[in-house]
Amino acid sequence: MANQPLAGRVAAVTGASSGIGAATATALSRAGATVALAARRRDRLEELAEQLEGEASVHEVDVADEAQARSFIEQAHAQHGGLHVLVNNAGVMLLGPVAGADTGEWRRMLDVNLWGLLVCTHAALPLIAASGGGDIVNVSSVAGRRADAGGAVYNLTKFGVHAFSEALRQEALHAGVRVTVIAPGMVDTELQGHNTNPVVLSAIEKARERTGEALKAEDVADTILYAVTRPRHVDLNEILVRPTGQVR
Repeated sequence: MANQPLAGRVAAVTGASSGIGAATATALSRAGATVALAARRRDRLEELAEQLEGEASVHEVDVADEAQARSFIEQAHAQHGGLHVLVNNAGVMLLGPVAGADTGEWRRMLDVNLWGLLVCTHAALPLIAASGGGDIVNVSSVAGRRADAGGAVYNLTKFGVHAFSEALRQEALHAGVRVTVIAPGMVDTELQGHNTNPVVLSAIEKARERTGEALKAEDVADTILYAVTRPRHVDLNEILVRPTGQVR
């Protein structure tokens, strides 16, 4: 159907309990896809699944746990009879200076932003290829293109997403799997709320004031939907999307 370009397709979305993940699941479902929803908060996922227009499944997953991440991908494929789209959206942003940092926060960012993405991709790649090809979308950040004081390890994880995605793109194209990086600027989601450091919170608030209206999660979801519904000979490798008022 013209208004459902993803009819018959199966999409797996991590970090689907809120923000960009929930908005993306909604957009993909509206476009006809069956959606497998993954996050740690099952209650949020169940609420979302009830609101979606099409078929959906709920998977309580911490992508930092390799067994859970791999099981999610395998279950999504087995339950829905294929896998065509993976959206690696799960992420945390814990900002602050390197000196005196809580290295446990560093570990959490590495485990979720990088390790979880790697494991989900590793599990999904052969399944997407075997399903006739499709898309892997990795949600990064403008922080994956430029580094700033106070974001060193977050920058590291997002630069890593870009590097991994480009190498994977070159490897996967022969299997009919497209790889796209989505790099949003400031988005109005829960992500900033992961921080508790007063200095960091003040800096985030000042950046919001300078920017004006931030992106909405739905703006990023629309971008993801656009990427995965292009003709098969078109591969959008990287999309940087900022609020109009964001300078950097």
